[in-house]
Amino acid sequence: MSSVSSQPQFRYTQPPSKVLHLRNLPWECTEEELIELGKPFGRVVSTKCNVGANRNQAFIEFAELNQAIAMISYYASSSEPAQVRGKTVYLQYSNRQEIVNNKTTADVAGNVLLVTIEGNDARLVSIDVLHLVFSAFGFVHKITTFEKTAGFQALVQFSDTATASSAKEALDGRSIPRYLITDLGPCSLRITYSAHTDLSVKFQSHRSRDYTNPMLPVAPSAIDATGQFNLGADGKKLEPESNVLLASIENMQYAVTLDVLHTVFSAFGSVLKIAMFDKNGGLQALIQYPDVQTAVVAKDALEGHCIYDGGYCKLHISYSRHTDLSIKVNNDRSRDYTIPTTASLNSQPSILGQQPYPGIPGYGAAAYSPASASGMPMHNYPYGLPAMGHGAAPPSHGAPHSSPMQPYNHQ
Repeated sequence: MSSVSSQPQFRYTQPPSKVLHLRNLPWECTEEELIELGKPFGRVVSTKCNVGANRNQAFIEFAELNQAIAMISYYASSSEPAQVRGKTVYLQYSNRQEIVNNKTTADVAGNVLLVTIEGNDARLVSIDVLHLVFSAFGFVHKITTFEKTAGFQALVQFSDTATASSAKEALDGRSIPRYLITDLGPCSLRITYSAHTDLSVKFQSHRSRDYTNPMLPVAPSAIDATGQFNLGADGKKLEPESNVLLASIENMQYAVTLDVLHTVFSAFGSVLKIAMFDKNGGLQALIQYPDVQTAVVAKDALEGHCIYDGGYCKLHISYSRHTDLSIKVNNDRSRDYTIPTTASLNSQPSILGQQPYPGIPGYGAAAYSPASASGMPMHNYPYGLPAMGHGAAPPSHGAPHSSPMQPYNHQ
């Protein structure tokens, strides 16, 4: 028994090392995926992929020992395992203290750049804006964009390493010029070299583009209602406009109820129906207006703003493919405001009363000021949104607001 108890446990009792050994990885796991897994804990300086008999093991090396310890300690105590592509990954300290004869991510140049766009509006930067930025240094062959735990990222392929290197040297750590993203907040670029040499682009779309092949088919999602290839460089119209909005709510520290959503969205016109649902671990809602024009006004005014002061319950809004929601029963997750039993709710005056929206006579929307395009927090605006005031207690989870909430006023 003593000999068994003296044997070290498999995972956590090896001497700490800057190098971690990963097992049970998906087939052909990439260097970028390993870096993404380790990035929350520190800077990954080297990797070794696809090792072992089944090519499902790898090594990652951190810049500092305490970074490797932090990753092991986190997953040792977390109820959520480390995962890559949905597969549970097992971690342990490696017997080696460094990875030898392997590419170092920060040093090995290549013709493909991995670009991380940072900023509150990073995900709204269009692929055409990225093309304008990087094509200043040479012909851009291909661009693909995607979202990872590190944020909104892109792979940009040049014809050769020299061109990619000049772009990286000039742009790494710099901000995207404001004139290219006039309607967005500041966005900066963090750039490293990718292990890829040739990107695979099967369709021209909002997510990927091959500038060397004009005959490549266009993805259906990139075609607007008129049948045109809708990829505007302003990044605004990324999908066909609709009278139904899809709202995703991030950083939900406080409860968001149907009544809260109705208060927010009815500031811009009559809300006909709302349906709430959970998807991808977050809350989403479909909001139906009587016409497209009202939905466009609401989307432009609310996108990227927060319902509550302090950055809580941030709204990301896109157009839905739906045009008429099917609400079969009124409950705390869905409501049809057009039927008699709930129509009275729609007739309640807004917090600030009926006020005209500029350029749209007769709309029951709250007053709008030019400040709404400045990227300032939602609580700076005069329309009646349920923002928290100075010293106001936040609503408790699950407790819908039963009385009108006052707008937040700066002193």
